[in-house]
Amino acid sequence: MASVNEPERMYLANPKYDSESLLANASETLSSASEMLNNFAAALEPSHRKTALGIAQVVMLGELAVNQALDNVEVKA
Repeated sequence: MASVNEPERMYLANPKYDSESLLANASETLSSASEMLNNFAAALEPSHRKTALGIAQVVMLGELAVNQALDNVEVKA
């Protein structure tokens, strides 16, 4: 078990990967999550659909931030 100041090793990204690779993977993961949420929302009744679409929008905002960070990394490379 991890201490308070040490992250749980089970969830650590491989430190051998560079920032660009990690950001690209995160972008693809967030894009997939957004797509899954949108598909899931389509199957829900209206009252729950709004919640799922709201979550999808938050995921999309995270994807936009990751993509901007990826653009920043690519510019510096």
